[in-house]
Amino acid sequence: MLVGAAAMRPLLSGDDVVRVDLINQVNSAKVGWTAGLNSRFAGSSFNATRSLLGVKFHADPARRLPVKRVAAAATLPTSFDSRTQWSNCKYIGEIRDQSSCGSCWAHGCVEAATDRICIGTSGASQPHLSVQDLNSNCGQCGDGCGGGDPGSAWEYLTTNGVVTGGNYGDESWCAMYSLPQCDHHTTGKYPPCPSTEYNTPPPFSSCDANSTYTTPYANDLHVFATAYSVNPDANSIATEIMTNGPVEAAFDVYADFESYKSGVYQHVTGDYLGGHAVKILGWGVDAASNLPYWLVANSWNTDWGEKGFFRILRGSDECGIEDNIVAGLYKN
Repeated sequence: MLVGAAAMRPLLSGDDVVRVDLINQVNSAKVGWTAGLNSRFAGSSFNATRSLLGVKFHADPARRLPVKRVAAAATLPTSFDSRTQWSNCKYIGEIRDQSSCGSCWAHGCVEAATDRICIGTSGASQPHLSVQDLNSNCGQCGDGCGGGDPGSAWEYLTTNGVVTGGNYGDESWCAMYSLPQCDHHTTGKYPPCPSTEYNTPPPFSSCDANSTYTTPYANDLHVFATAYSVNPDANSIATEIMTNGPVEAAFDVYADFESYKSGVYQHVTGDYLGGHAVKILGWGVDAASNLPYWLVANSWNTDWGEKGFFRILRGSDECGIEDNIVAGLYKN
């Protein structure tokens, strides 16, 4: 049971006072989702969330990806989950952690690309692609931990490709993500995050010194054949996912989003904080509220939301999530 803002306020300070008021407004509105004080952000300012929202679209419209006009399937299933459809792809349900770094743009790209290689090769190839490689080496994408453009990330996959890489602590692939999982100024299962965002790890062109992976960097690059955006139509996006696998999406984040616990998110209250990139892997209709939703993987570790996932209203371009869909096809 959530405690009212008035009762909790003496125990709180800073932005947590605002958070509790937002939480009570959301839960009072009964809009199909539940808010709560997430341990990942408890005790921190809203700047902790802003630092994770690293979407920066390319300033030159000519550099935007070409639009793929996906013809919507005549009949779409009521629900679809890539984890079930392609259950042989072992990383398709993975939740990563971007740490205290605005690398969401790279996470959404690499996570969907990892899935699409497996799907495109019918499970024959299942590399765990490296966020570190894309975040550090794609200068055309933006500023690494300072944010980047999802479209430019997919374009980079077609021109350069990325190598394999494990999550923090996993040196079994070429280039590990070097920024650790962390708790934001609260006691949890991870060490505390630094008070400021991590610097972007420097560019590199060889596998980690301690890597047990035997393929050299230059021979490990996974290059995509195409990169594109998808026309902003819910049925077209669903058809693209059902046909080729998960996609990367960018959307607007408001202060109530960080307090999401469960249900079908739609913006209720709170200031705009920034743009965030994620991976959409399916859709459905919530049994309790009858609201249509997208099934989405976030990159804030499994302590947040529905074990790292969240659901957001589908079909009405909630927070602009259907306006900015990008993906690509792997070069077999």
